[in-house]
Formats: sequence, C-alpha cells, structure tokens
Amino acid sequence: MDLSLESKIARIKFSRSAVGADRIHYIDAIDVRVLLGRLPTNLWNRLRAVHFNDRSRGARVLGYVNRGHREIALCALPPRMSLRAFLPEQFGATRGHKWPALAIRRFMLYDVFLHELGHLQVINENGHSARLKFAREKLAQAFADRWRKNLWSAPFPHPDPVHNPPCVQDLGAVSSDQNWLRPRS
Repeated sequence: MDLSLESKIARIKFSRSAVGADRIHYIDAIDVRVLLGRLPTNLWNRLRAVHFNDRSRGARVLGYVNRGHREIALCALPPRMSLRAFLPEQFGATRGHKWPALAIRRFMLYDVFLHELGHLQVINENGHSARLKFAREKLAQAFADRWRKNLWSAPFPHPDPVHNPPCVQDLGAVSSDQNWLRPRS
C-alpha cells in the first residue's frame, strides 16, 4: 500500500459499541482497512466512518448507511442465526449446515460491507433527494456482487483467508473451528 493510500484510509474513523448477550462482531477495522486498500479510492472517498454496533434488531439488519451517506454501520450477529437466504457455497459454507466463522466473516465483509459501500455511490449527481441521488438496494447489491467477483478473480497474498474466495477445504469446514474468530478490539 502506498503512503497516500494509507493516509486516506487512516482518515476513516472506526467505532465499536459494546454488544449485548452473546452477539459477535465477526469483522473489525483491520479487515475493513484491508478491503478498502484493495478497492479504487474513488469508490470509498465519501466514506467518513465505519461503526460496529449492536443494532441488528434480532438479526434482521446486518448493516446500514447513515442518512448523510457518509458512514456505514455493521451490526453484531447472534452466534446462531439462519443465513440460508444467501448462497452459502459462495462464502465457504455448506447448505443446510451451520456456517463456519470464516464463511460469516467473508459474507459480512465481501457482501454486507460492499453492499453498504454501494449505497454511498452517487448515481445521479443532480438528484433532489437521497433516494434519487444514491444507489438503492438493487444497484447496491449489484455493486457488491461485481466488486466481490473482481476482487476474488485473482489470489490476494494475505495471511487471513477471509480476503480470498473459499477453497475446497473451506466447504464443509467444521463449524466449531474458531481459528479465525479472533477477539475484536
């Protein structure tokens, strides 16, 4: 990473709220910084802050963008929840089984975070309201899908496997493997 990119990423503020009960933040500021370093800066130059909070409303909300379209919040998740509406194999999980922590981390970073980053994209500079100016759900998800495919099209040399697509060994991994579920600071 070059110096100017590091300084741009360093300007982004991160906050972490305490979580209740047994909910977990699967990703942290380090993971987000690595992902941002892989993306062109024009895609995230609006981003001012990333918040890790516990406002998931019973796991109905995984992440959201604030009204000013400058901050992203990622929500803590309960340890047992259903993600079957999503394609588990794409992130390293097996359909019908509990998702391993690594698959949930991939999903939160390369689907939820990229989706929320998609909401920061200006699609109509002359839009009179945020609804008309920024990407809505369909375009935000298309943004996430396109950039995940682009980022995972070539291997990324990083010790944390969350930044690469799942390999054959990831599929069917034992769900109790906690190697990559490290404490988040």
